[in-house]
Amino acid sequence: MKSIEVKGSLRTETGKKATHELRKNDSIPCVLYGSQKDENGNIIDTHFAVTNEAVRKLVYTPHIYVVDLNIDGKIVNAVMKDIQFHPVTDKILHIDFYQIDESNPIVMEVPVQLEGLAEGVKAGGKLSLQMRKLKVKALYNVIPERLVINVSNLGLGKTIKVGELSYEGLELLNAKDAVVCAVKLTRAARGAQANAGK
Repeated sequence: MKSIEVKGSLRTETGKKATHELRKNDSIPCVLYGSQKDENGNIIDTHFAVTNEAVRKLVYTPHIYVVDLNIDGKIVNAVMKDIQFHPVTDKILHIDFYQIDESNPIVMEVPVQLEGLAEGVKAGGKLSLQMRKLKVKALYNVIPERLVINVSNLGLGKTIKVGELSYEGLELLNAKDAVVCAVKLTRAARGAQANAGK
C-alpha cells in the first residue's frame, strides 16, 4: 500500500462548541483510536484536528493509503476507519483513524479491478461490476492496493460471487453469495442465442 503524510494538531477541548469553532475555521475534528495506553493499560483515544487541505488527497481518491499521521511532531502509522460528511453540503464533518499494530489484523475496504476480456462480452454481453470495493481483514502489510479479478472465462449470464474468490493472507468479510461482477445478457446477445437455437 502507498503511504501519505497527514499533519494534525492535538485538541485541548472536545465539546460541541470547540468542534463548531474548528469547522468554522476550515478544520476537521478527528479521533485516533488505539494510539496510547494509561498506567492501567487502558487505551486512550487521541483527539486532534486537521485542515481540509491536509486530507484532500486521502479522502478524494480511489486508492487506499497507510497514513503517516504527524500530530504535533509525533508520527503514528494509521488507516482511515470512518468519515462523516454533511448531508447537504458534503463537507467533511469528522474522521476516525485507527492506529496500525503490525501483529494485529485490520479491516479495510479494497478497490476491485477486473482484468481480461470476458467470454460473455465476446458473445455480445455486457460486463457489470456490482461491488467496487470488498471488505478485507488482514495484517496491513499484506493488504494490496486493489483486488484483481480475472474475468476471461466469465460467460453470458454468469456471475462471480465473493465466495468464489480467494487471496493469500486475506479474509473477505462480505457475504459469500454477494455478486461482485456479472456478464449481463443484452438484447443483441439474446437475439444471437435465439437464432443459434433455431
